[in-house]
Amino acid sequence: MSARLVTSLTAFFLVLIARGAFAAEVQVAVAANFSAPMQKIAADFERDTGHKARLAFGSTGKFYAQIRNGAPFEVFFAADDETPAKLEKEALAVSGSRFTYAIGQLALWSSRPGYVDDKGEVLRQGAFAHLALANPRLAPYGAAALETLNRLGLQAELQPKFVLGENIAQAFQFVSTGNAELGFVALSQVTEGGKLKAGSAWLVPPALHAPIRQDAVILTRGTDNPAAQALMKYMKENKARAIIKAYGYAD
Repeated sequence: MSARLVTSLTAFFLVLIARGAFAAEVQVAVAANFSAPMQKIAADFERDTGHKARLAFGSTGKFYAQIRNGAPFEVFFAADDETPAKLEKEALAVSGSRFTYAIGQLALWSSRPGYVDDKGEVLRQGAFAHLALANPRLAPYGAAALETLNRLGLQAELQPKFVLGENIAQAFQFVSTGNAELGFVALSQVTEGGKLKAGSAWLVPPALHAPIRQDAVILTRGTDNPAAQALMKYMKENKARAIIKAYGYAD
């Protein structure tokens, strides 16, 4: 074996040893709408840094309650900007660590091709029995859906048809399984690479609801965890940003 090859192999193994020595794990709470992109980002993050992100998905409102009650999360990717700010004020998050990682887009979606028109007129026609949305008290996408219906003057008329999911993932499930003919979901759940994966959809104009600014924050439990710091840094880099954009989030 040549001296040059030995030197190269030694350097390679030293890098692996160093990477293993400094690798850490971070417990991450992630809003349900961000499930698909976050799983991809977490896989890349582990490959690129050696750190591992342990992901839990759910509603922003429920995560807030769990964090206040001592849940062992170290980083929180919320579906709004209010909840992380509230955690900061309550000294449950690291001051100055909060930033907007995505701006969500709301879509009215049906698993049936051609069922939802590109102007959302299907809502006014009302020829459906069930309209799915996330619980507005727990999920920002549900609140945006309710605000949209208010702006359209349709809330009172359509409220008897509401099927409320605990989070946006459950609202999506109601529609995808046919338990609701259509529903309000996150655009990220039904598109990839800028294309609709199945069914038919109307992209709700942003003017119909407040911006869905999604903020991330390091929680106090993650203050000294290098993996928490590394993940937040990684989310701002081009590789992660490209994945986020591919799933239909606005910059």
